[in-house]
Amino acid sequence: MDQERPLRERLIDVGVELVMSEGAGAVGLREIARRAGVSHGAPRRYFPTHQSLLSAIARRGFEDLGERFAAATAGARESSPRERVRAIGRAYVGYALQHPGMFDLMFRHDLLDSTGQPPSERPRLRESTLSMFDLLVALVCRCGAAEPRVAAAALWANLHGVAQLWRWGSLPLALGGAPPADGVERLVDAAVDAHLGPEPV
Repeated sequence: MDQERPLRERLIDVGVELVMSEGAGAVGLREIARRAGVSHGAPRRYFPTHQSLLSAIARRGFEDLGERFAAATAGARESSPRERVRAIGRAYVGYALQHPGMFDLMFRHDLLDSTGQPPSERPRLRESTLSMFDLLVALVCRCGAAEPRVAAAALWANLHGVAQLWRWGSLPLALGGAPPADGVERLVDAAVDAHLGPEPV
């Protein structure tokens, strides 16, 4: 670990590593202090509650996912709005499958609370998803949906379900055992088409 980084960032680094390798249940202030090589009380100076620590860790996940969305839409910038929605959907489900521990934490708003964070970490973490959701709404609107926010919310819920059910093995089982290599992409495409209607010819 880079000892030159500020202690607060080093503590978050350790928390991210724990979430990625063992899940959010493994994250505790004492364990993070131990792994960072500092006193048990040191994390409390930066994270007065367990929830504030989890929020700081989850914020890293949202930053990573936001970068993936940006990369996905940049690659599809010349494409139709629907293709950009597909690109975002694939990035979202791909992130969930690659980083399940972080993905699970990021959307546990019942666990997350950033009220103890410094001003630079605000607005509250619960609102961090809104900018990503607004991007999806804007693209869904350009696809001609009558109620873009409702359609975007339903699509988001569908993509989240695809990610979870694929991870748990339910979708591969439902699809008849060994799924095709592009099984996840096909499910994302099907979800997009289901919520946006048939693609214009």
